[in-house]
Amino acid sequence: MEQMRKSWKVLVPVDKRPTKQENTLKLDNLFSVTLRDSGQVALIDGGTKEIVKILDTGYAVHISRLSASGRYLFVIGRDAKVNMIDLWMKEPSTVAEIKVGSEARSIETSKFKGFEDKYAIAGSYWPPQFVIMNGDTLEPLKIESTRGMIYDTQEFHPEPRVASIVASHYRPEFIVNVKETGKILLVDYSDIKNLKTVEIEAERFLHDGGFDSTKRYFLVAANARNKVAVIDTKDGKLTALVDSGGEKPHPGRGANINHPVHGPVWATSHLGDEIVSLIGTDPVGHPDKAWKVVQNLKALGGGSLFVKSHPKSNHLYVDAPLNPEAEVSSSVAVFNVSDLGQEKPKYTTLPIGQWAAIPSGQPRVVQGEYNEAGDEVWFSVWNAKDKVSAIVVVDDKTLKMKHVIKDPKLITPTGKFNVFNTRNDVY
Repeated sequence: MEQMRKSWKVLVPVDKRPTKQENTLKLDNLFSVTLRDSGQVALIDGGTKEIVKILDTGYAVHISRLSASGRYLFVIGRDAKVNMIDLWMKEPSTVAEIKVGSEARSIETSKFKGFEDKYAIAGSYWPPQFVIMNGDTLEPLKIESTRGMIYDTQEFHPEPRVASIVASHYRPEFIVNVKETGKILLVDYSDIKNLKTVEIEAERFLHDGGFDSTKRYFLVAANARNKVAVIDTKDGKLTALVDSGGEKPHPGRGANINHPVHGPVWATSHLGDEIVSLIGTDPVGHPDKAWKVVQNLKALGGGSLFVKSHPKSNHLYVDAPLNPEAEVSSSVAVFNVSDLGQEKPKYTTLPIGQWAAIPSGQPRVVQGEYNEAGDEVWFSVWNAKDKVSAIVVVDDKTLKMKHVIKDPKLITPTGKFNVFNTRNDVY
């Protein structure tokens, strides 16, 4: 705590901040884009496609999260530096920052009614812990260790890392995923002086995940065990452990689609092979399909990091940036949701890297992200730090290239987070 407090800076006190939005940006269609190797994020206007501002942050920002109100943008670098950016300012700027450790991956804010914008939470790879902070200032309030027993062997683990954290829509709880112990912690933030935590035994090596379309169920990959754990955030219990059907599931937040045969499903791709697994998520309307892999699709190949869809879209996009073949790593597979009832659904290959017209290097295409309207998908064309990178915008209806964003300041773009979709867990 002493080291954290030394690193904590409030650059603009709360009483010196705007009382209303002072810029003309359409904030819900703003994108926060990680510029990985430059230790920055770019704020890009989703309408004009112009870079609004480049902000210095921690190194290789892993994730961007929004406060419930949509006013504050929180980003965390792999070096565990947290920046809190006020989007209401005439020029959006960092208003507070803190170092929560030496390595980290996760940041989230309180979303439950009555607690909007009250707290932020960050989890560390090192030290093995998470910290709850004031949602206005990042003042560290409470640190909790994740050291403890591995759920199955009951052996002590000295450094279990905190992977993803999400905020429940049903309770005043943070859902904290601890890798090495295989435990999911439901941390009740309604009274942090008398902190209550429910410890759920799930599976080891928990990583990323997201909500189903109702936002009641949280699905998270235990990637080294090829499992997906399903948590009922309303009842606070483990609902199922699903064999993902592939090697090393890596969903990001996953993708929710309405399957023509199986009803609502949640999708994950895999690092180790070409499999895209569709898991049934409707225990009421389709009880025989719930919490089972109802279909396996075959996409471009191994090395996929993210799948993406949108409630207004009839497409499912699958990237493969870590595939060793340059042609594969620079392309994206797109499935038509209406065709998924076929025995062997085919996909369309989008040559995103080719569309970017980058002259040299081996650019990798990563992480589709929709705009607020759900009619565009943005892909990062991630090249070496000293090479040209880009963002390619695809028309979701026609699957044609719509726009290419290139700028010398756009260095190694990777993750992109639309304010509206991130704030509302739309995916």
